[in-house]
Amino acid sequence: MILADAHATHAAGLALSQVLRPGDVIALSGELGAGKSSLARGLLEGLGFTGEVPSPSFALVIPYAPPEVRIPVWHVDLYRLDTPEEADALALDEALDDGALVIEWPERLGARLWPDALRVTLEFDTNGGRRLTVNVPPSWEARCPL
Repeated sequence: MILADAHATHAAGLALSQVLRPGDVIALSGELGAGKSSLARGLLEGLGFTGEVPSPSFALVIPYAPPEVRIPVWHVDLYRLDTPEEADALALDEALDDGALVIEWPERLGARLWPDALRVTLEFDTNGGRRLTVNVPPSWEARCPL
């Protein structure tokens, strides 16, 4: 899928928010500036969040909870991790009890990434937009809007 501009990237996040449910993991991959945070902002807006959505680059995890959003969501940025084992301290599994994870730089988890994660990759397109590709696991097949 080609996303012509930042608005289209945001809209992809809005579409994902409509089908997100507790236990879901969305893994956002792509180079710096490819649009991962823009897509996450659209998703959080679609879940009802009305404030500013900062990148979790330094905090690593920013939790959002009702009534700010329809379901609890942890927005995670793993860019600064050196090893997959460092993610253990973040207790990401806890978010999945009643909420969802949106993870930027999921490749930092290595084989620890949940096998049923929706894997979204954003790449720069030669025409200035972004190319979005999705690896859809069975748990997402009937509901993935992308």
